[in-house]
Amino acid sequence: MALKATIFKADLQIADMDRNYYQDHALTLARHPSETDERMMVRLLAFAIHADEALTFTKGLFDTEEPDLWQKDLTGAIQLWIEVGQPDEKRILKACGRSEQVIVYSYGATSHIWWKQIANKLERAKNLTVINLPSEAAQQMSKLAQRTMQLQCTIQDGQIWLTDSVDTVLIEREPVKPAR
Repeated sequence: MALKATIFKADLQIADMDRNYYQDHALTLARHPSETDERMMVRLLAFAIHADEALTFTKGLFDTEEPDLWQKDLTGAIQLWIEVGQPDEKRILKACGRSEQVIVYSYGATSHIWWKQIANKLERAKNLTVINLPSEAAQQMSKLAQRTMQLQCTIQDGQIWLTDSVDTVLIEREPVKPAR
């Protein structure tokens, strides 16, 4: 018998002063049986950073042909493809061919090693951005994970604060590869 996803609900209030975006989102996240709380919270953070009414969570780990999040235009063309973790270079290049913009959020102690191994293979990907999230911040975010969450995300001057009204996590993104 196949294991089923664990469903998480998040009421997310976003105040993104860098983009002048202020919105509340009621989100449902399906956590794959092999997914950690840390990875799920990085997906949630990626949503907060790029929040838009057209941005959606996909089947993610349940479907290898889809990213973790994507944003499509009204014709169905993929505008934004977001991956979380350390995808291989073939997956990233395929995404770059299918989408206007691809963003990878890497995290964890081995993310710098992962990037060194594939960086030269991805130099020609002009629509690719790679951002590393500090390992400590990702671990702290995992402590905010609850089946039902009430979270506030504030983004200002590139800094991100994620809070559940008890604990607050400061996340500072480390750009690894900017899009050209």
